[in-house]
Amino acid sequence: MAPQLKIGLFGIGLEAYWQQFEGLKQRLTGYVQVVEDKLKGFGASIVNLGLIDTPQKAFDAGHEFRKQDVDVIFLYVTTYALSATVLPVVKRAKVPVIILNLAPEAAINYQWFNNLNDRTQMTGEWLAFCSACPVPEIASVFKRSNIPFYQVTGMLNDDPIAWTEIEEWIAAAKVANIMYHNHLGIMGNYYGGMLDIYSNLTLHCSVFGGHIEVIEVDELSGIRQHVTKQEIEDKVTLFLEVFEVQEDCSQIELERAAQTAVALDKLVDKYQLGSMAYYHKGTGNPQNEDTMSSVILGNSLLTANNIPVAGEYEIKNAQAMKIMDSFGAGGSFTEYYAMDFKEDVVLMGHDGPCHLAIAEGKIKVRPLQVYHGKVGSGLSVEMTVKHGDVTLLSVVETADGKLQFLVAEAASVAGPILEIGNTNSRYKFSIGARKFVEQWNAHGPAHHCAIGVGHIASKIKKLGELLGVETIQVC
Repeated sequence: MAPQLKIGLFGIGLEAYWQQFEGLKQRLTGYVQVVEDKLKGFGASIVNLGLIDTPQKAFDAGHEFRKQDVDVIFLYVTTYALSATVLPVVKRAKVPVIILNLAPEAAINYQWFNNLNDRTQMTGEWLAFCSACPVPEIASVFKRSNIPFYQVTGMLNDDPIAWTEIEEWIAAAKVANIMYHNHLGIMGNYYGGMLDIYSNLTLHCSVFGGHIEVIEVDELSGIRQHVTKQEIEDKVTLFLEVFEVQEDCSQIELERAAQTAVALDKLVDKYQLGSMAYYHKGTGNPQNEDTMSSVILGNSLLTANNIPVAGEYEIKNAQAMKIMDSFGAGGSFTEYYAMDFKEDVVLMGHDGPCHLAIAEGKIKVRPLQVYHGKVGSGLSVEMTVKHGDVTLLSVVETADGKLQFLVAEAASVAGPILEIGNTNSRYKFSIGARKFVEQWNAHGPAHHCAIGVGHIASKIKKLGELLGVETIQVC
């Protein structure tokens, strides 16, 4: 499990001001405390170093942030300050930095201000409002130092636009933290010939962090042989509670799926997995074939419990599903199924596990006499993604050896689906089905993607910024 996100916070000022303008330092320190209190409300641990107003304090702050192992820094610009009080902090800490250019109020009360009749007091009052003043200086120094930075401009209070941006940065930083500590299990082997899904595992560890555990199907089959009758009965009971099991599902198949589901739980616990990609024919080994043809229900339960499981050994999509799930959006495995030109929608779905948390109604369990393109038969799940806003995410490997996020926002809409025991939904896009399909394909993603509820492209873009991953939004 990832540790709680730790945010470094500091404000900046100019030490020379404090003796010149009575109360200014205390006032600005109070503003920094307001920011800390608001940030805590977004579920992060805050390391607040207060006002940094000299270069020496900046050096000390950089060491302290590094010592405290902060994940991201929020630099609150309270008034004019020298860039020399900023660069040493960020350069030493070596984590992403977000500049908060937040005025204490929407505007200065000009009439009140101009009636003060005390130039010193007037200047001190102005300095409490001049957070925008040093931002160009700081930005220039960051640019010349090749330090990436991001900005939020607005007001300290009563500004939902600014604070929604800040909340999204924190949400993105939380996901980056989760991905960095995630254990991704890969079990089995690629579906032969699907050239688009082959992945560079070192690249994934380099960009996302985390650990990739290579697991043999034999191990799952071995664990499965030691599952008790009581464990199977308990899991079948859970199936009947969670799913809408159809009448033509046999007790034997339910127990077979339950036995494998229990074994999957034990495997996940052993390796502390946070996600998984799998595929294995099991041909020539009856034990493995029995195991791998009965994983769908168990993998669906794992996916619903924040351990997304991608079929066909699609590692890139396991990462996309984990990202979506970590944002609280779900993240179900999907691909094109068909196009409906009458209704201008794209039908998308997939066989294998689904995400229970984003289902429209209760998920049906159906028996399949054949898994199309795969070995064996058994139980499968059929669901539609909740009607309403959705986001599609594909993790793309590019020709120049990089990762890229491909994103689209759409709507899951009501209408007939293909009742074939698979996840299947109808999606409507603002640019229309034709343009969506062509523009999405033009960026060269694998044929799988992750689907989640809500429109969260702006959060995914921020995650991309934090990870150094380009994000392309189709619609």
